[in-house]
Amino acid sequence: MKFEIVRNRLLDGIGDVMKAISSKVANPILTGIKIEVDEKGITMTGSDSDITICTFIPAEENGEQIIKVVEKGLIVLQAKMFSEIVRKLPTNDVTIEVVNGLQVHIRSGKSEFHLIGSDAEDYPILPEMRDEYRFTFPADLMKSIIRETVFAVSQHETRPILTGVHWLSKEGNLECVATDSHRLARRITSPEGLSDVPFSVVIPGKSLQELSKILPDNAELVDIVIADHQVLFKTRNVLFYSRLLEGNYPDTSRLIPSEYQTSVKVNGKLLLQAIDRASLLAREERNNIVRFVADEGKAIEISSNSPEVGKVEELIEALDVSGEDLKISFSAKYMMDALKAIDGQDVFLHFTGAMRPFILKSVDDDSILQLILPVRTY
Repeated sequence: MKFEIVRNRLLDGIGDVMKAISSKVANPILTGIKIEVDEKGITMTGSDSDITICTFIPAEENGEQIIKVVEKGLIVLQAKMFSEIVRKLPTNDVTIEVVNGLQVHIRSGKSEFHLIGSDAEDYPILPEMRDEYRFTFPADLMKSIIRETVFAVSQHETRPILTGVHWLSKEGNLECVATDSHRLARRITSPEGLSDVPFSVVIPGKSLQELSKILPDNAELVDIVIADHQVLFKTRNVLFYSRLLEGNYPDTSRLIPSEYQTSVKVNGKLLLQAIDRASLLAREERNNIVRFVADEGKAIEISSNSPEVGKVEELIEALDVSGEDLKISFSAKYMMDALKAIDGQDVFLHFTGAMRPFILKSVDDDSILQLILPVRTY
């Protein structure tokens, strides 16, 4: 195997596949990157057995030669070392050659590295995807859906199913829900080509976070293929495989109230900033609690106190308040996460009492919903 490549394109590809590589793997070959070279270009693969990422660098793009392939072949190189070497090479022209089976020479300018590779035959083969369900999202929308939901997954392995985001298709819509049992984030959308046949899968939150880092910030289409135990996200040059979580996701629809005693309409950015300020003192408390008071006036009171540090009170103007007077307490972090997901738009807050879950919705976009369980302090 021998090829010449532009260093910065090689680094981009390595950066993508490194997101799937972990030092804590049962199979030592998975600490390496599999490199496959043919006349079309280079395919690099990284995997930790839960996530597998393949990235393709074409030999030629828009009339510009990126790779000159002298001899095709396969090799596995230790990922961390290979990444560090390529990052520190002195010029943008890199030649990689395999001789005598597993001896690898990496040359750039007057620098030359000699590494010992591993046999690519020992590298696990990619999951076989019989596409039971297939549909399409623009990449920027896919990133938004992840941002609006994945923060609410559980960080505790006691209920593994809650560490993932539930994707449920019904009636032509895709409902994406995450909950850690203290809060819930839901996004409803209608992807292109969604089958009428309903499905229900749970994608690990960690997988979606890594996927979001790889996806471009544009409307390039992402094909999503769901099979028995795997999901595949395909862009033009990247394949991203993730295992699915096993088990039944709880029915979260019954948690969402349909009637409200108090409704508040407020600018989401102003509310986020006020809660951020109140949380400066709340942080000193173990639970990071902020209090919220709404009455017949248009001003909402946000407050917090810490016996050791002091207290803070702030009034912010609401756009509208209707229903019963309300005093409620909640986690400042949960509220700020929810407001960031709604992204600074005007929001409705709908309450059904001081100890019942309350919901946040964008005034302009009904497809995003956030739910938070309050904390008893009054």
